[in-house]
This record gives sequence, C-alpha cells and structure tokens, in this order.
Amino acid sequence: MMHHGGNLTKYALLAGCAPEDILDFSANMNPLGPPAWLRDEVSRVLGSVVHYPDPDNAELLGAAAQYYGVPADNFVACNGTSEMLFAMPRVVKALYGLKRAIVPSPGYVDYKRAAQLAGLQTETLTLHEVHGFRVDFDALDSMLAEGPALVFLGRPNNPTGVSFPAEDARKLARGHTDSFFVVDEAFADFLEAGSDRMVQQRPANMVVLLSLTKFYAVAGLRLGLAAAASDVLAELRRTSAPWGVNSIAQAVGARALHDTDYAERSRLECTRLRTDLCHGLGQISELRVYPGEANYLLCRLEKGSGITSGAELFDKLIAQRIAIRPCSNYDGLDDRYFRVAVRNEDDNARLLPALAQILEHKKQPRRQRKTPAIMFQATSSDAGKSLLAAAMCRILLRQGLRVAPFKAQNMSLNSFVTLDGGEMGRAQVTQAAACRLEPDVRMNPVLLKPSSDTGSQVIVMGKPVGTMRVGAYIEYKREAARAARAAYDDLAGEFDVMVLEGAGSPAEINLKAHDIVNMGMAAYARANVLLIADIDRGGSYASLIGTMECLEERERALVKGYVLNKFRGDASLLAPANEMIAYRTNVPVLGVVPFVHDHGLPEEDSVAFKAGRLVRERGTAELDIAVIDLRHISNFTDFDAFAREPDAHVRQVCKPEELGRPDAIILPGSKNTIGDMRFLRETGLAAAIAELAGTCEIVGICGGLQMLGRSVADPLGLESSDAETPGLGLLPLQTTLAESKTLTRAACVHTPSGLSVYGYEIHHGTTTPLSDGLQSCVVREDGKVIGHGLPSQRVWGTYLHGLFDADGFRRAFLNTLRVSKGLEPLNGENPYDIQPALDRLADVVEAGMDMERVYEILGV
Repeated sequence: MMHHGGNLTKYALLAGCAPEDILDFSANMNPLGPPAWLRDEVSRVLGSVVHYPDPDNAELLGAAAQYYGVPADNFVACNGTSEMLFAMPRVVKALYGLKRAIVPSPGYVDYKRAAQLAGLQTETLTLHEVHGFRVDFDALDSMLAEGPALVFLGRPNNPTGVSFPAEDARKLARGHTDSFFVVDEAFADFLEAGSDRMVQQRPANMVVLLSLTKFYAVAGLRLGLAAAASDVLAELRRTSAPWGVNSIAQAVGARALHDTDYAERSRLECTRLRTDLCHGLGQISELRVYPGEANYLLCRLEKGSGITSGAELFDKLIAQRIAIRPCSNYDGLDDRYFRVAVRNEDDNARLLPALAQILEHKKQPRRQRKTPAIMFQATSSDAGKSLLAAAMCRILLRQGLRVAPFKAQNMSLNSFVTLDGGEMGRAQVTQAAACRLEPDVRMNPVLLKPSSDTGSQVIVMGKPVGTMRVGAYIEYKREAARAARAAYDDLAGEFDVMVLEGAGSPAEINLKAHDIVNMGMAAYARANVLLIADIDRGGSYASLIGTMECLEERERALVKGYVLNKFRGDASLLAPANEMIAYRTNVPVLGVVPFVHDHGLPEEDSVAFKAGRLVRERGTAELDIAVIDLRHISNFTDFDAFAREPDAHVRQVCKPEELGRPDAIILPGSKNTIGDMRFLRETGLAAAIAELAGTCEIVGICGGLQMLGRSVADPLGLESSDAETPGLGLLPLQTTLAESKTLTRAACVHTPSGLSVYGYEIHHGTTTPLSDGLQSCVVREDGKVIGHGLPSQRVWGTYLHGLFDADGFRRAFLNTLRVSKGLEPLNGENPYDIQPALDRLADVVEAGMDMERVYEILGV
C-alpha cells in the first residue's frame, strides 16, 4: 500500500506508460496549475544558483509578513512543511518536556509517525463519521486535562477536508499552556476568502504550518513556512541544517505570496470545481462522498458495489492511467475509503465515467469530446503556418477523413466572398480547397482588415461590425471570442478532424492577455499544437526554445512537436540540434520540411508580396506587367494566375523610377483608397502613371478602379478626414464611399471580348460615370455594370476581384498586349488550378513529417 500519493514513477510502471500520461487524482495540487509567471521567475533567478541561498530567507519572510499580516520574525522557512512536521516533536520535547502526543483519527499519516520517531507515546483523537469528522474540542479538552501533550490538528483535515473554527483551537491552547499545538494549514489557502487564519492571533504554545507547494502547484520545489514563538523558532534554527531553502524556491515563494489575483482566482475556481465533482461523484450509487472545504474529496465504497477495497479500485483505474489515493493506511478508515483530488473540468470528466463504469457495471458512455484537432502555430509571422495547414488538410483528406480548416482571427487585406455573401480570409479559402470544401465563414469567423496603422475594419461571421482602433477592439474581443468559439463548435461537429492555424506568435507578450487565436483557441479546441520555425531565416532553435520559455505551463503542455520549415540542405545534419531541443524542452522535432520553390498557391497576406518574393525572374517573358505596390494593398492574389503564363512577367512598383515603360499597369485593390491615392501623389507615381496613359494598358481593380476616376468622396469619414480627394482623372468617374459594403460572388462578361469572367466584389460605396464617353466593360449576369473603360480599352477598371483567374480571359488579355507590341498571339490556355499544387505540397510535407506520430497524437 502506498504511503503517500503523487508517485507518478510508480504509477507509470503499473500502467505501462510514461509518467506524464498518468491522470493523477492522488496528489492534491491547485487545479489551476502553477501561476503563469513561474517559468519567468525560475529563469530570472537561475543564474544566482552559483551562490549560496540567503540563509535568512529575508525576501520570502518579508512577503509572508505582508501576506499574513504577521511580523517576519514570527516565521521560519523550510524545505516543505514535512521538514517542520518531523522537527516539531523533537523541538517541543526538548523545550516542554512532553512525553505524549495526540493525533486525530483519521488524520494525516505522518503526524503519528513524526511523534513516534521523537519517542512520544501517541493517543488518538477520534473524528467520528457520524459527526461529519469534525474535531470534538470538548473531548480533546478532557484528554488534555489528564496531562500535557503535543496535539496535531489539520485545518482542513487530510483526508476528510473538514475544517474547524480557528477561535476554538486558540481558546483550547490558551486553556492548556503546558501543552503544545501543531496546526497544519497546508490546505487552508483553499478555504473561503476572508477565513480566519490560525497564523493570526496565534497563542505562544502553537506552531502553524503553511505549505506553499500545494496551493501554488509547485510540489517539486518543496517550500513551506512555520509560524511560532521565538523560543521555538530559535530551537528550530539551532538544530536545523543551514541553507534549508534553495534560491529558486525562495524567489518563487516570495512572488507567489505577492500574487493575490492568482490566490483569489484559485479559491473561486476550486470551490466551483469541487462542488461540481462532489455532485458528479454523488450520482454514482455505489459511492458515498464526504463534502470538504479543500481541493480533495473523501469517498467510501458502499457494500454491494462489487469492488471490495480502494486498493482494488486503484488497480482498475490505473489500468486506464488514472490514479486515486486509497486511504486504508489512515487510522480510523478501513479499506473501503479513498480520496480524489479536485482537478480541472476535463480531468474530472474523465474520472467520473471511469468510476461509474467500474462500480455500476455500466457501459462507459461515450464522452462528449471535442473533434480531434491539430493546430499550427509559429515563432513568427510568415513562417509557413498557412501552407503547412493546407498541406495537412490535404494529407488527412487523402486518409479518408472529413477534415476542415479553422482560424479564429485573421488579420489580412486578402479576403474572399463566400457563396452566401460572407467575407473571409483567403488563407482559409486555400485550406478549404485542400479539403475540397466550399469556403465557409465559420472557417474564419473573425477577420481584421487594417485601414490604418492603428485601426482595422472588424468582420465577424462574414459581415462588418465596424472600424475599430486597437483599444476599442480589445474591448470588443470578448464578443469576438464568443463568436469564434461558437463557429468552431458548429463547424467541428460536422467533421472527423480539424486543422487550426494560429496567428503571428503565441509568445507575443503584449497580446497574450486577450489572445483568441493562438493558445487560447488551442485550449478551447483541445488542439494538439505543432510549433513552426522558419529555419531559412536562421535562429530557429533559439526561437523555438524562446517561445516555449514565454509560454505558461498549461500552454506548453499543448505543444506536441516542432516543425522546421523551409529547410535547404541535408536534414540529417540537424540531428544533434533536434536531440538537444527535445531534451531541453521535452518536445520532439516532428518534421523538417524543405523549402518549396514556386509552390503555386496563394499567399495568406501581403508579407510575401511586399518582400518581392512573388516576383519571378523575367527570363524569356515578353510582356512586362507592373503592379503598383500600394501601402494598403488588398487582394494581391488577383495576379497569381499570371504565374501560369510563360510570356508574362509581373513585378511590383513602389517608386516612379521603377515604373519604366511596361506593357500594362495594374492598380490593385486598396483598403484605404483615399490614403493610397495620397501616397501616389506624394511619391510622384500618380504623375508617372498619368504620363504613360495611352502608351500602355492601365487596369484598375476595385480600389484601383476608384483611383482611375476624377474623385473619391468620403462624406462619412470612413477612410479619411478629407471629404473628397482627387483621383488620377484617367476615367470620367466619381466614387462616393458609403457605410454599406457590397459583398457578393459574381459571374460576369467582359463585354469587349465577350468572354466569361468570374470572381467577387468587396467594396464600400458606388462609382458613377460622369459622361457618355465611357463603355461598359464588365457586366454581371443580373445586368449590373461593375466595370468601365475608355472606348480604346487602354484604360479600364472593374470591381471584380479574381477576373484574371479565368483562363480564357487571361490569355485574351495577354494576347491583346502582345498584338499592341507587335507580337503574335499565343494559342492555347494554361489552366490556373491550385488542386495539383496542393497535392504536390502535401507530398513534400508528408515526406518531411513524422506522420505516424501525428496520427497517434490526433488519435485517428
């Protein structure tokens, strides 16, 4: 029979698994886990271990004095309260000459053992079950009337969890000054806020033991305090070894005692979890549950359950990798008793059906669990999360699984319109294609479209809810989080497995407090996280380790593996580094994915475009197409399809001197048309473009169409404080921005060529012709004109995003440029289809990943 709980090494041997796979209900730790700052504090003081720790524990005892409202010289620090528990009988025997000890029954097993090791005779104070295991102070008073004794009391008692009024113990101690009282308050921090603590107004003949390891979930550090009279403390210090508390434990303890927010949250949450667990256990007819006030519950097997003892129940549960604490070695309890810790909701939800199945012989109900999920997060933006998620979607699809993508919040100007008129990020559109699904706004329920350096349009479930500056959006984030989680639950319920994508890095300190897209979403979805580093940038191992160091323990537990992305070279050379990082962080490298050149898939945002990575070498391409790189460029993927054409060279232009004499100029979409029009004028690009009118074809898409006109009015101040700004004046058009937003998929005809085009509209306001000299050039099926141009068709524009994705029209457009240049048209089409590219990417990623381990992690 075990003497104490929490022996994970022993439990793992019995269960045939790793210690970390044991769900441990045998040790009573705070269900919230360690404070978020634990790893930071340990890292901060780690360098100090070259020196001896402070033998006086000054900082720690100062924090204790502030927390408990008792002078610092009333305390001594110890290497866990067990050290004091075994020292006190020896010290009290020397100071008081006591010969006997009174221990509660049932009570903590080491009270009796500590007294016996000091040579004291032990007597039992029975805590009667019929009286709720409460201390009978009248009975104790009678026992002390027979002679002085050392008295042990647990407040709350272990294992019953029952407490007693502090003043009752003080009164008894004052009435028996020849006796000595050891009050163990190891679990008293879990009592209701404002509870009277024994450490305050403590009689001289009383020591109060205070454990920090249980409430702050740092049992491995071993840290406790004892509050006592000066003569007792002096004897303890005289007979104890020096440097009893190490530097790290001292620092963690001091910070813990200053963290009152954590303490309050812990009490509230533990009370809620304990109440729920007590109710759940009470529904099992073969159990009797004893309500307590700590973070554990005492239970008893009823006769007729078929399980004869707590030890037998332990054996059956450990086979399911669940550990409980049999209590037959507590005096006063027979072998039918056992104790369970209060853990978090998910853990408690695993225990209850396992108990019901064993005790009631019922078929264990299928747990309502989240859909298996894997999530790609990264050490930085542009590390390849989107493409790896798309590849994983296709890999899992090819395994015959129904799979869907999800990103709770996307910040991108590259958006798409679904069939039902909702707006979402293009990255999830690509991932949906990898799953062979129609895009659905539930896949990206929150989309932020930056309209300035400090503000963004906020789109929730496909519809704009307003333009918000950073502070306003932080206030709104609770609502956004609710929408994201509801969307996830709704979507995940329809699929076998989910592939999630994070944003930026989970270690962004300034964003973690209100995160809804990285670890916050991973925890909600119970997703297994793969952390990606872009090894092509360098510093990838340091980035991975640094990211892990910035995560809380509960967040680190979600990370199941690392992926080194964009690797060039022989992956076997990484083996020593992979072994090192696995040893240091207890997380393995599960993939080394090679750098994929020209993957042929849309990029998530403008980072790649701005960096010039989407521009191919001109080579033999005969046509030069200049895309103006606007500050607020949106939907730059409108030009991806040109990569399929051997004669088209697309380049980005930021300055007038880069413009040259192209065959075509494309003004792309913009999230801030007025701001970007100002940019064109200030840089001289506006004049340079106007000067080339008539010598090349000039095309505007969406915001680009608006810029080609004479003016853009903004009466509501949606984009600027300017009521109106002049455009390029190349088309007789006037645009007025409006609060309502057009979001629609559209099938159209390019009237000059008669060819079909298709795509989507995303724009505010309307554009109106100012003369009869214009021609309609793009007309929707419903007859609405969404494109205008000059009769020569050398300057034209449209609101239709994606028109160049149409293979026939794209070839015709390029052939028009060829003819204008005196070149022969090219025959045939080069289909723009991302499905083959998705398969090629999936092949590369599948070869570079330990997919067997990924399937094992997912449980699929």
